[in-house]
Amino acid sequence: MRPEAIVPRVERGIALARLAGLIWTRVPALSLSRAEDGAVPDQATTVRVAHDAGALLVRFDCDDRDIWATHVDRDAPLWEEEAVELFVAPGGDDPAGYLEFEVNPLGTVFDARVVNPRGRRDSMRVDASWNAAGLNVAVSRPSLRSWRVELAIPWSDLCAGDPPRVWRANFFRIERPHDAAAEFSCWSPTFTRPADFHKPALFGTLILDGAGEHP
Repeated sequence: MRPEAIVPRVERGIALARLAGLIWTRVPALSLSRAEDGAVPDQATTVRVAHDAGALLVRFDCDDRDIWATHVDRDAPLWEEEAVELFVAPGGDDPAGYLEFEVNPLGTVFDARVVNPRGRRDSMRVDASWNAAGLNVAVSRPSLRSWRVELAIPWSDLCAGDPPRVWRANFFRIERPHDAAAEFSCWSPTFTRPADFHKPALFGTLILDGAGEHP
């Protein structure tokens, strides 16, 4: 069964500045599971999702005993190292296309439009020339063994017009410690070996609380 989460609405005007920690105190955490089998991962990741009139807000918190990355150029292949990822599409149907956002511990961004109507890598197309014009990303290290990513993605980058109440999405983490095998985790496990995140039929459902109401 695909996971579902209610996305709380927060005050206007906060999304396009550096995200304030206060808004997250009332946003429930979603835990990621191991992508291949749904088991508890060795290094935990939680995700919090909220929204306001201007943007979708996402926070990843990653336990990590070996934080590292080298890519610094936008749209570099961040999946080769350590990164968190979001795939998202408006509407409740299995998406034939979706947007992909990745961020590494250095704050480097990969963003792209993905066309994947068959849910298969051999036929999907990724347009990395697309950039989210208003994307706001903040990366921090709350401790020596953790890192955090906060994203504010304007609705204008995600859809045309007012955002719909229902969205399909999945959240991912690629963890590559130097002392162990790589670990892949996600909100809605894809149950593939090797791990494959590009399975839109398995995306979970996000429901925007208060969507469509007067701001």
